[in-house]
Amino acid sequence: MNSSIPFPPNFLWGAATAAYQVEGSPLADGAGPSIWHRFVRTPGMVRDGDTGDVACDHYRRFKSDVALMKELGLTAYRFSVAWARVLPEGRGRVNAAGLGFYERLVDCLLAADIQPMVTLYHWDLPAALDDRGGWLNPDVADWFADYAGVMFRALDDRVQLWATLNEPWVVTDGGYLFGALAPGHRSRFEAPIASHQLMRSHGKAVQAYRAQGKHQIGLVVNIEPKYPASDSEADRAATERAHAYMNRQYLDPALLGQYPDEMQEIFGEAWPQWPTEDMALIKQPLDFVGINYYTRSVTRHDDAAWPVRASRVPQKRATHTETNWEVFPQGLTDALLWVKQRYGDIPQYITENGAAFFDPPVAEGGRIDDPLRVDYLRKHIDAAAAALRAGVDLRGYFAWSLLDNLEWALGYSKRFGLVHVDFETQTRTPKASARYYANVIADHGRTGN
Repeated sequence: MNSSIPFPPNFLWGAATAAYQVEGSPLADGAGPSIWHRFVRTPGMVRDGDTGDVACDHYRRFKSDVALMKELGLTAYRFSVAWARVLPEGRGRVNAAGLGFYERLVDCLLAADIQPMVTLYHWDLPAALDDRGGWLNPDVADWFADYAGVMFRALDDRVQLWATLNEPWVVTDGGYLFGALAPGHRSRFEAPIASHQLMRSHGKAVQAYRAQGKHQIGLVVNIEPKYPASDSEADRAATERAHAYMNRQYLDPALLGQYPDEMQEIFGEAWPQWPTEDMALIKQPLDFVGINYYTRSVTRHDDAAWPVRASRVPQKRATHTETNWEVFPQGLTDALLWVKQRYGDIPQYITENGAAFFDPPVAEGGRIDDPLRVDYLRKHIDAAAAALRAGVDLRGYFAWSLLDNLEWALGYSKRFGLVHVDFETQTRTPKASARYYANVIADHGRTGN
């Protein structure tokens, strides 16, 4: 189905990146190391030993990258700040050169009529704070609020959209429960603590913004709708546990002031009873929620799938991405509607949506055809339009990602970009999907072209 009506006139059409994945130069101009700078140097943790030392060299090439965004017609760009670039020790002394990079980037975007959306934390905790316990230390909430205050004072006169955290579920599940992401811990007892301190930090940052900010601030979460594999009681219960663990663990406390009851069942004795005052801190009025959507999960009961006792049932008759995620556009509509139904009419942004597919080599004339990604974009933008028609207050769509980049522990093996990056030469080549997206933007959301 083609979008037969345009999106709202002020709808933002953007693309997104994250600092460690694209910037490169992680220690340049006085920056401090992050947990990812350390993690990529841990043998066996990142495919092919890849690092973010150069990445897309966005730190030095941001002006030409913004020009490329302008060429594609983007009206918004979501990026994250490398905390340790601004505060090398994570707290205290501000590195003027690091802060200056983000000031220049924002000014460049505004000069191109591109609205910045700034994410304060996209997984790259300063290593100096990790040495103090990182997200396990209750003091981290004050450290984060202080860092947020530095950024608000520097940029709130020019930045109208702020996000505190990106995907706290991934931070905790990958970084503290299974050890696949930085800082690489594996502990059933640490994971709930990290989750809670992330949410306390979110709350304190929002409080700091209310004290000095003049625009809007929200939280970005990854939502993966869960559908039971059968009507059996066991599969339905497993689906509810998986849904609580991944989708409600962060939105419920942020918007309702409580954790899902299922968290106690999932973690057992490892789940603490949190103070009432902590829940009041976490539940701060938000201006929007950012939804990152990639796929769904058809879920069945599985006693061996620790800790949720639920596992994904592969869908054999579906298209899958290079990361083996099922392409399921209806899930985006369902996710946006679920947020509206559970939490009310809070404004929403699709802050990430995209896919890694195999890209052929650059053809003669500089063309890269990526028909699966074009189809993915078309169907998911249609799914966003369906949510709008159903009454969701949807304000923008950000494709993931602007550039091929470091896909965390998968290194450079998976390409999500609208724009191809030759990591040897740093040459940027817009793919057919980028041209398609540019046409969508120019036609304000009609996707039939």
